[in-house]
This record gives sequence, C-alpha cells and structure tokens, in this order.
Amino acid sequence: MCQNIVSRSEIVGSFLRPEALKVARDAYQKGEISLSDLKKIEDQTITELVAKQKDVGLTYVSDGEFRRSYWHLDFFWGLNGVEHTVKEQGYLFHGEETRPDSAWLVDQIRYNPNHPVFEEFTFLTQLVDAKHIRQSIPAPAQLYAELVREDNAAKIDRYYADHEALYEDIIQAYRETILQLYALGCRHLKLDDCTWGFFVDTSYAEILNLDQSALDALQQVYLRLNNGAIADLPEDLIVTTHVCRGNYHSTWAMAGGYEPVGNTLLANEHVDAFFLEFDDERAGDFEPLRFLPEGKKVVLGLVTSKSGELEEKESIISRIHEASQYVPLEQIYLSPQCGFASTEEGNILTEEAQWQKIQLINDITETVWGQTSK
Repeated sequence: MCQNIVSRSEIVGSFLRPEALKVARDAYQKGEISLSDLKKIEDQTITELVAKQKDVGLTYVSDGEFRRSYWHLDFFWGLNGVEHTVKEQGYLFHGEETRPDSAWLVDQIRYNPNHPVFEEFTFLTQLVDAKHIRQSIPAPAQLYAELVREDNAAKIDRYYADHEALYEDIIQAYRETILQLYALGCRHLKLDDCTWGFFVDTSYAEILNLDQSALDALQQVYLRLNNGAIADLPEDLIVTTHVCRGNYHSTWAMAGGYEPVGNTLLANEHVDAFFLEFDDERAGDFEPLRFLPEGKKVVLGLVTSKSGELEEKESIISRIHEASQYVPLEQIYLSPQCGFASTEEGNILTEEAQWQKIQLINDITETVWGQTSK
C-alpha cells in the first residue's frame, strides 16, 4: 500500500467558485451560453486552481468541485436509477435554509459508465500526476440518507421489496464506480459523509422519533454501506473519509461530540484515515479519538473554513498537542474543518482569506512536524 496516505497539510476539497465561473454558470442556466461554453470556463478555472494548489505546496489536489452545484447531490444524480427532484423545503441549517434540491429513485440503482465523476477525474490527470489527485465523492451512507429523506422514501417501495436489496445495489454501484476511477488512475479517494452528525446531535433523534435501539441499528446500516463499498479494493487505493456536521454558506446543521459514533465509525469504518471536524465547541473534545485503532491516521479540521478570521497559530498548535494525548503525534495531520464551498454558494470569506488559511496550515505543520507534505 502507498505509505503517503495523507500529507501533514491537507485540504478537504472544495474551493470558493471564482467570479468568472459563477457568471458562466448563471449564463448557462439562463440559456445565454452553451454547455460547451460553460465547460471551457470550468476547464480554465480548474486549471488555474490546480496551479495555485501546486504553488502553495499541497501534495494532493482537487478540482475544487467546480463542476458541481452540491458536494453530494450531483454525484447521486449521476447514478442510474437516481434522479434530481425538488422538494418543498431545503435542508435546514442554523439560521438558513438551502435550495430545495434532492435525489430520489426512478428505478433500481445501477452503475453508470458515463457518470460525470469520470470526466472530473480524467480532466485533472491532464494537469497533475494522477497519484497527486484526491477524488472526493459522497459516502454510500449519504446516498441512503437522501433516499429515505421525507417523501423520497415512498419511491423506494416501487423498486425494492425490502431495503436489503437496496443496500446491495448501493454497494455494488459504488464499488463499480470506485473501480472505474481506479482504472482511470485514481489512487486517493475520499468519502464525504455528514450522516454521522445525526447521531451526535440529540435533537435529530427527537425530530425523527427514534429511540436508542433504532439509532444503533441505523449506525450499523451506515457502517455496512460504507464498508461494503470499499471492501476488497486494490491494495494501492487509499480510501479516507471526511465527517462533518454540515457546511453551507458559513452555517452548520448539527452539533455534538464524536462519542456516540466512536465505537462504530471511528473504531470500525475500514478507511485509511479520518478527516474530522474540530474547529469549535460543536465538535466536542478529543477524547473519542481513543476509539481509533492503533496506527489509524486522523486529519484534524482545526482551522475553520466558515469565516475569514485567521486563527492564532499557537492556539492551533496547542490543540494538536491536546489531541496527541489520544493519538500519537506522528498519526495526526491538519486541515480546514471542511471545504470552502460545499455548495456553489460558498462560505462567507474571500478567496484571499481562503489561501491565507491554507498557508497558516502549512506554517503550523512546519512548526510541529518540520514538514508540510509527508
């Protein structure tokens, strides 16, 4: 297996959309430019983004998710059997509501050999060696959570006699997608996953009227989906996961420490590293890191992507050493708590502040470990 699983200085993946891309996407939606015209702007802005990521010394780069509107829904819509739908209400965040897009079933779920994620990846290989690309996709558990969301769940009964068959189809569609990415050269894959936030925030259990037994059973479903999709993959394919509590226009959706999911997610999800949100009190303390198996790597999301205010370097260093009480320092890495633009709206900070955050992470890792890229 490739030993360089993560680098000391990391990113989660999404970046603020440049103004030129925002203008082009708006023009395309209004029918003022063609899809081909839009793709040219996407290609140009992604090329510039990759150059910038190289300039600041990042080991693993992304396309900023510039071809997506959402970090997760665009991927779901690319699977056969899943379709875009619009609900009466969007996701409810702290003080804000998202656009009301969603995904539901129109058939049984199947792998799509023409999934847009393959174009995302192959374009990046023209700009950087494939081994330096970390491709992000939403976790299988996230797809299941979307399909059972509110009235979406009624669609499942049309195509599946029981959820067991649905689980297997999700796993199979993901496995085939991942293996095709591997065939294209992908060696670093990250599963983005907000589903675990439902278990750490007690208000969600009350809203969904689930008792502890039902919550425990649902955790096992999520774990089964995620582990099933990444089981028996090629040994040189690194799989990581990023877990957060919602990231939309600098707002959040859930709050609570990792303790309720420690013995499931942290102890038993078969990924090579965890990217974990730890930028404020909503994430709780570091004690749940004790659940991580020996040798497991953790990327601490201590620098917030939700605001442009720059953290105090010494404060972040202090928190890294606090976390090292539970995980050896050599197994700890550093990143923003989430992407800078999980949706095309982006968080409320400037592009300049975005890059200052990344430079701060570089400076901190140089101080703590004497390196930024290993």
